[in-house]
Amino acid sequence: MGAAGSKLEKALGDQFPEGERYFGLENFGNTCYCNSVLQALYFCVPFREQLLEYYANNKNIADAEENLLTCLADLFSQISSQKKKTGVIAPKRFVQRLKKQNELFRSYMHQDAHEFLNFLLNELVDILEKEAQAAKSDPETSSPPEKLANGPKTVQANGTHKEPLVTWVHKNFQGILTNETRCLRCETVTARDETFFDLSLDIEQNSSITSCLKNFSSTETLNAEDKFFCDKCRSLQEAQKRMKIKKPPHILVIHLKRFKYIEQLGRYKKLSYRVVFPLELKLSNTVEDVDCEYSLFAVVVHVGSGPNHGHYVSLVKSHNHWLFFDDENVEMIDESAVQTFFGSAQEYSSNTDHGYILFYESLGASNKS
Repeated sequence: MGAAGSKLEKALGDQFPEGERYFGLENFGNTCYCNSVLQALYFCVPFREQLLEYYANNKNIADAEENLLTCLADLFSQISSQKKKTGVIAPKRFVQRLKKQNELFRSYMHQDAHEFLNFLLNELVDILEKEAQAAKSDPETSSPPEKLANGPKTVQANGTHKEPLVTWVHKNFQGILTNETRCLRCETVTARDETFFDLSLDIEQNSSITSCLKNFSSTETLNAEDKFFCDKCRSLQEAQKRMKIKKPPHILVIHLKRFKYIEQLGRYKKLSYRVVFPLELKLSNTVEDVDCEYSLFAVVVHVGSGPNHGHYVSLVKSHNHWLFFDDENVEMIDESAVQTFFGSAQEYSSNTDHGYILFYESLGASNKS
């Protein structure tokens, strides 16, 4: 790897970003699903900075009790404080902790990178919320948790309102969807909000992220057995329903549903469809109808023809350069190479490297709160 590392340094030359580190991650037998997501998160700069700040402020806690958050913070801190600019790190403690925490990731079977990302973000939130609650009962230990400006209130059993805690994980990844249902008889609109850390999109052959998002927000008519119970009419009525993005997240994570259950086969099949994902994305299916602009900074790629085997790699944009991370190996790639991961226009193709999870960062300054 030394040679590959120095090759990367040579390729970047004087353009090697000040203070940046590009380290491959060792694979512990099918842990590429984990490595590819960790690289995408490491190069999600606001998330990395807040995690390292958390680590700096909680070093004493880290000694007291190990959890996935302390293991992740420790790993990111190890990478960022390396003397060398490039090399390989073994994320051993993190992987051991992950397997201890969730039996799903214990086997050497091929795992799903999206399931892992979902589990990790929710686990980090749980840990931060527990710490904030512990800090509340012991006010000496920590600064007060931040409250959500005017977000959804959760009602407790005794009827009092409890403000949900907004952690720095929420601030980066959480968006709000609103599910609008309009009764076709009385025209009353019922809206229900729900939060999300990522959007899972159905895909079609020769499509684009923009068309997948349009389909996600398209109007669906509820009739026949699917009628909607309208509170105003007090009866089942035909209705129209659609999903819109009420609050776009700062980091928009899009998961392409490439693994589809085929009834006739009784198993999952990988869809190798060509889905174009732009380097700059305009999000238009928002409630306010203002276009939110996003820039692509990471792609987790599934390599392989089927859902139960294969490999994961990641493409990452750092300081205007694109890098390709494949476990221990890191190399520079040209921006134009990103389009080779859109998918295959034909059903059977020798190219099995397909974009699976996309990470976009908002370009809007208003989101940087």
